[in-house]
Amino acid sequence: MSNSKTKEVVKKIFTEYLNKNKHRRTPERFAILDEIYSRDDHFDIDSLYFSMKEKNYRVSRATLYNTMELMLDCNLVVKHQFENNIAHFEKTFDTTPHDHMINVHTGEIVEFTDPRIQKIIEETCEKFNFKLLHHTLYIYGEVKE
Repeated sequence: MSNSKTKEVVKKIFTEYLNKNKHRRTPERFAILDEIYSRDDHFDIDSLYFSMKEKNYRVSRATLYNTMELMLDCNLVVKHQFENNIAHFEKTFDTTPHDHMINVHTGEIVEFTDPRIQKIIEETCEKFNFKLLHHTLYIYGEVKE
């Protein structure tokens, strides 16, 4: 799906979620959504804040935190708690399922995909009549010398 089509779909999902749950549809919330779906990386609230500030959006950190909670609730982003205490996020819609290897010395995050892992997860969910929304696998280690 093209990036513009993805943005249209997530905007529709978010609008329906906000309406259903009686939340306000503010320009700031949609600007945040657009910024997130313009990225291809993991991000924390501070990096999102500074990125938006550079583009002259007037969005407070409180608005970012509150909007992230809404997006988590409607499954448009996923929250990662890697080795450090800083929450990282990434978009979930129209992305390839992937997992993460985290270098405990450098903090570098390597994304990888292995269809065998996805197959095991899907079979396990089927076995237990469980609807898969997304999954996350973290492997912590270091580069071999």
